[in-house]
Amino acid sequence: MTVSIVEFPAGDEGPYGIATGADGALWFTQVRSGSIGRMTTGGDVISYPLDPPTGQPTVITTGPDDALWFTEFAGHRVGRIALDGTVSTFAVPEAGPYGITTGPDGAVWFTQMNTDRIARLEPGGELTEFPLPDGSYPAAITTGPDGALWCCLNQANAIARITTDGDVTVHTLPTESAAPVGIMSGRDALWFVEIGAGQVGRITPDGEITEFPLPERAARPHAIVADPRGGYWFTEWGAGRVGHVDEDGSMEHHALPRPSSEPHGITVGPDGAVWVALEIGALARLSPR
Repeated sequence: MTVSIVEFPAGDEGPYGIATGADGALWFTQVRSGSIGRMTTGGDVISYPLDPPTGQPTVITTGPDDALWFTEFAGHRVGRIALDGTVSTFAVPEAGPYGITTGPDGAVWFTQMNTDRIARLEPGGELTEFPLPDGSYPAAITTGPDGALWCCLNQANAIARITTDGDVTVHTLPTESAAPVGIMSGRDALWFVEIGAGQVGRITPDGEITEFPLPERAARPHAIVADPRGGYWFTEWGAGRVGHVDEDGSMEHHALPRPSSEPHGITVGPDGAVWVALEIGALARLSPR
């Protein structure tokens, strides 16, 4: 397909995670400045500073209450930012929270890299934690088509399925040192990316795994999102590209204007375009034609 790519300056704050808000804007984390950014589809930006600014806001998602929820990896907090910019935070000591999603039960679920746990957070702040295998380093998390939570176990080389009661099933990946990091629910399966092996993977709810290699292992795919037109878009951190994979595994790759842009988070915007957070200090809009 032909893709038009436009970059919008977002400040020199290291955009990392990105999500589409209920207000029709793009919301993104700014790791270096310790703030949350909001950008309209026309490129207008507002930044909301966090206190303290050293928490390294990481992944962001739209919550069950239309607010945006995010993790602060270094600050050991989960944050909530309302559409008017009001911020509230919840401490999770020593957890190293990373991936975050709205669960099938209407709660916010997130991973704890430092403590090898997955946690459930009620909007009012009630926290419940469930253990994962030691040394697993859980990364991204999503709700699957089967009504369970699924997350990448980056250092355990596996994908885990967790019920809302906390029952865990671990599916080991066929490729060694695959280091899965990003995951997204599809129509009837989960799709994920392997930053260590340079592959895109597919896992069915019953655990059947298929892997599709990128042209080079060093592409370092990082985050993935469903394409409303079919297939999935993913960022290639190491190659300065955005890729697209169809259900049959066929791929294409689109180079960003600056090879050193370091694309991280990815979302489909309210305008139907694909939006990507670039660590160089910009958001990129990809418009398929």
